[in-house]
Amino acid sequence: MTNSTCLIGLERIDRLDLLPQIFLTVFAPPTVAAEVQNPLPWLTIHPVQNAIAVATLKTQMDAGEAEAIALALELGNKLLILDDKKARRIAQQLGLPVIGTVGMLLRGKRQGVINEIKPLICELLQANFRISDKIVREALRLSGEN
Repeated sequence: MTNSTCLIGLERIDRLDLLPQIFLTVFAPPTVAAEVQNPLPWLTIHPVQNAIAVATLKTQMDAGEAEAIALALELGNKLLILDDKKARRIAQQLGLPVIGTVGMLLRGKRQGVINEIKPLICELLQANFRISDKIVREALRLSGEN
């Protein structure tokens, strides 16, 4: 399950191919698909049924994040790729497992899909994808690339 931030970041560095290699199925709600504006044959678009949950979540975050969280709950606590700090906190409070774009890259390295995450992180940063210095340092430490 993903919101648009990860998809847009990977699109900026021409590495959208990573997600379907790392995850068997990648779900996204319709709002996220619309935000990306790039048809992705491997992205499973799934409508959200609980409009009340979406409306409640939208009081605290953008529509894509709200729909992604609501859909993850509906589909049974699916792993969520979320980068927004507030959305991550709320998703975790709701019992959802959460990783960010950098966490997804680490997962890809552990699976052997990615050889090194440092060049990808550098490309993301050059493409104006916001990643805190703290997250970069921790990711490089965890990947053994520091």
